[in-house]
Amino acid sequence: MSEETKVNETAETANQEAMENIVTLKKGDTVKGAIVKIDDNQAFVSIGYKYDGVIPIRELSAVSVDKASDAVEVGQEVECKVVSIDDEKERLVLSKRQVDGEQSWDLMQQRFDNQEVFEVTVADVVKGGIVADVGVRAFIPASMVERHFVEDFSDYKGRTLRVKVKEIDRENNKLILSQKDVLEEEFEANKLRVMANLQEGQELEGTVQRLTQFGAFVDVGGVDGLVHVSEIAWQHVDKPSDVVQEGQQVRVKVLKVDPANGKISLSIKATQPGPWEQAADKIKTGDIISGEVKRLVDFGAFVEVTPGVEGLVHISQIAHRHIATPFEVLKQGQTVQVKVLDFNPAEKRVSLSIKETEEAPAQAPKPEKRIKEELNNPNVSLNNQAMSVTLGERFGDMLNKFKK
Repeated sequence: MSEETKVNETAETANQEAMENIVTLKKGDTVKGAIVKIDDNQAFVSIGYKYDGVIPIRELSAVSVDKASDAVEVGQEVECKVVSIDDEKERLVLSKRQVDGEQSWDLMQQRFDNQEVFEVTVADVVKGGIVADVGVRAFIPASMVERHFVEDFSDYKGRTLRVKVKEIDRENNKLILSQKDVLEEEFEANKLRVMANLQEGQELEGTVQRLTQFGAFVDVGGVDGLVHVSEIAWQHVDKPSDVVQEGQQVRVKVLKVDPANGKISLSIKATQPGPWEQAADKIKTGDIISGEVKRLVDFGAFVEVTPGVEGLVHISQIAHRHIATPFEVLKQGQTVQVKVLDFNPAEKRVSLSIKETEEAPAQAPKPEKRIKEELNNPNVSLNNQAMSVTLGERFGDMLNKFKK
């Protein structure tokens, strides 16, 4: 055999082996390959065919992407489905999205059945919520993103969230995820741990999380407890925001722990000296101080002399003159001077007097006593002159008898 014949046979064998290694394809086949090139609106894949396949941008991901490089990168291994073949034009169109979708629906169903927690990356922010690509388009409604209300999700794109499958409907291509469910479960589990370690009477530091008309919710170790408006301060509080602000660090005392209902009652004022304890160093018996009339009752007036400390001015101590009710001379909200008659902080009692701060008015002269005469006595005249004559005559008669 000549040398030329041997060379020809070797070439034919090589070509035959090459043809045998070329993948045979038909529409609907699933193939694997590597990304070899990326343009703005497509990616090229080497799958061992006689020419590279192309994945249009719409077939790269279940969610909309601006450019192909947002979905894949060069060298990445991908699995695709053959959409169309045109050997004459050497055009092989592939879809990564279809294969991802078929695999994803099975996986999502499994995760839904097992209530599995998994991570997703936010691909886009849309009206009413956010979108993630999990092989299929997954929607997370705004109400299922966080435990708290979020007004603007514009900075959520690219974030990684931990979610559960909330609803799955393969036939209608509907997949709803929820991060809120995951956060709620973790919160409740942590709440039980924290509450198990809390004791009534315990004092600890907390952070004001949110304010309502009826009180302030304070975070104590990852769990919110309620400080009722009546427990914020010793003095009267109209609304919590007058005293505390969200984010403020406060010291609280545990009043009650109710694991069955998941409630914790806290107090801020219980960690501070009470008004009576504070007043003990400021008020002494005999002091004359200013106060505000807080309440009027039939038997007197209650006057606040320091915040949270009210004393009674008995009706007999309001004015030097007789009054039928305190309403005759006092009104609620009026500022008055009072004298401390008795102060007992241990019993939270203080007796006050208004009239002791004022000089008593001068007394009017007493009227002269007049002689009361009996009208039915014939010997007594209503006339002074007649009375004197009658008495003289009687004494005269008596002297005459002694002379005899």
